[in-house]
Amino acid sequence: MERHTEIVRQWRILLALEGRSRGLTLSEAQQEAGDGVGERTIRRDFDALAQAGFPIETSKRDGKTVFVLNREVFRGVAAAGFSLSELCALHLSRTVLTAVAGGPFRDSLASAFDKLYDALPPPMWKFIESLPDAMGAKEHASRPRAAGSAKAIDRLMQAILGRRRVRLRYHSFSSQQVKDYIVEPYRLAYAQGGLYLQAFVPEYREMRTFAAQRIEQAVGLEDGFNPVESAPDVFAHSLGAFSGTPERVVIEFTAAEAPYVREREFHASQTIDDLPGGRLRLTMDVVIDWELQAWVMGFGPAAKVIAPAAFAARILESLEETRATYLRAE
Repeated sequence: MERHTEIVRQWRILLALEGRSRGLTLSEAQQEAGDGVGERTIRRDFDALAQAGFPIETSKRDGKTVFVLNREVFRGVAAAGFSLSELCALHLSRTVLTAVAGGPFRDSLASAFDKLYDALPPPMWKFIESLPDAMGAKEHASRPRAAGSAKAIDRLMQAILGRRRVRLRYHSFSSQQVKDYIVEPYRLAYAQGGLYLQAFVPEYREMRTFAAQRIEQAVGLEDGFNPVESAPDVFAHSLGAFSGTPERVVIEFTAAEAPYVREREFHASQTIDDLPGGRLRLTMDVVIDWELQAWVMGFGPAAKVIAPAAFAARILESLEETRATYLRAE
């Protein structure tokens, strides 16, 4: 924890140095570092930054020693359109980007960061690379084992940008068949740890969603298309990766679970009403899909669906089937 506090303090000082062309006095650096930091500690911080490779020079201003960051070494960063703080912040977020992008974009992400590394002298990265210790990200637990081939993703992106139709060979779970589709691709969407193609299928005159890991082949065609509607939002009405018509869903939670429900936003449409005894009622306008059902059932007896009745009946049926499964196992 002490090392973590030290890194964060030095990071604040570094940002302050970058933002002030006239530099910082010791007292000004103390103010940037926070309350309770002594002058000796600030001097050690300047020394640590200098040893890490940051070109910190000293001069005099009104009789006081001033610490100045020499910007010449960051000329490559500026040419790339980044400030030093932006570059460091981007590096800090790398763990999040890797967790979200992953799959076919992992190599491209690594290549992009390699180019950014070239913008600063190597010794400086030893300090900057200590920053992610203050922030981490867990990859989505249900990430598909196969996220779709990089070639297929590239072809889909080219077709989306060029408004060209695509011939897909797709493994459909609903029909348990490998089928060929001619589609008009609108967007690649990331959700629930996976990548999905949202496309209009002229044969069925409707928008459909295709899981990227089940696209066995994607061939770009010369046929262009004009969008028949605006690009759909990224599963805006679903808690997962599903499309459909939203319905009003009302769920009541026990007093024990209420604090955990209250502190999170599960969907943009949600409203919360207090109930007697510390319970609460959550109302959302969402698609009633498997993701919603699994989410509700995950709360066990702490959640009860009030409406719609058909959804409550479906959950009850699933619970009874689950109970029967366990009874048969005995």
